[in-house]
Amino acid sequence: MRIPRLRSVFVTLLVLFAALYLFGAASLALRDNSIAMFAGVPANIETIAIFGASGTAGDGILKAAMAASEIRKIHVVTRRSTPRIEEGVASGKVQMTRHMDYLDYAAIVEQIADLDAVFWAIGISARGVDETTYGMIHVDFPRQFVETWLSVSKKPDISFHYISSSDISADSSMMWAREKVRAEKTLFGIAEGTNLRVIAYRPDYIGPTDEEAHIGQDILYGFFAPVGAAVRATQIGQAMIEITARGGAFENGDKVGTWNIRRYSDAYEQRVTDTG
Repeated sequence: MRIPRLRSVFVTLLVLFAALYLFGAASLALRDNSIAMFAGVPANIETIAIFGASGTAGDGILKAAMAASEIRKIHVVTRRSTPRIEEGVASGKVQMTRHMDYLDYAAIVEQIADLDAVFWAIGISARGVDETTYGMIHVDFPRQFVETWLSVSKKPDISFHYISSSDISADSSMMWAREKVRAEKTLFGIAEGTNLRVIAYRPDYIGPTDEEAHIGQDILYGFFAPVGAAVRATQIGQAMIEITARGGAFENGDKVGTWNIRRYSDAYEQRVTDTG
């Protein structure tokens, strides 16, 4: 009797999960994702830098930036090259700078002085990493960059776009969640009262670009996307471009979750279609 009873419980739980999943997918499908088209003059976004372009999110951001006509020059600051970076360099739109010490940016001050925006995608998994190392990479690296950038920037209005994470809080039991919150607060605090706006992006699952994704990642994306818990890395890049173009519509300290990343990605594609 025990086995049939366990089977019944399992089937019941499976049915409930399926019902909740279908309800979530239907709710998302019926939700209005539209955003009013930007009617003003887009903010200047001719020169940007991407940090972390060799990673999953950064590769998608670079792909989006290479396709964006309003971006004329992309500085890719990286420890290693990738086929996409090499493609961008060959096109003449990307300038790659090999940089190894992300606590010292003295060697690249000339490149960063003229930037309009920075898209930051440097990060590592928390698995097997101690809190000090994780904090150095996710907090100290961007903090040191932002402080250096502010000291040399020649532009009156600049923006820093930081990939954070969903489901984070300062009192979380998870180290990585606390450190991501500390990173956001640190960067927002540095930018307060300056010509810099820091925008934090809080995606759920990030699906790689089509060129980089393996079958397991495609399955995960296919499972999470219908219920609004996944974005493609390219969508993050498109959202960053659209949000940068909207300038003062976004303030220092704004946070953009998965749903809004998808919405601003769609708005970017619509704007490109309408103006193309």
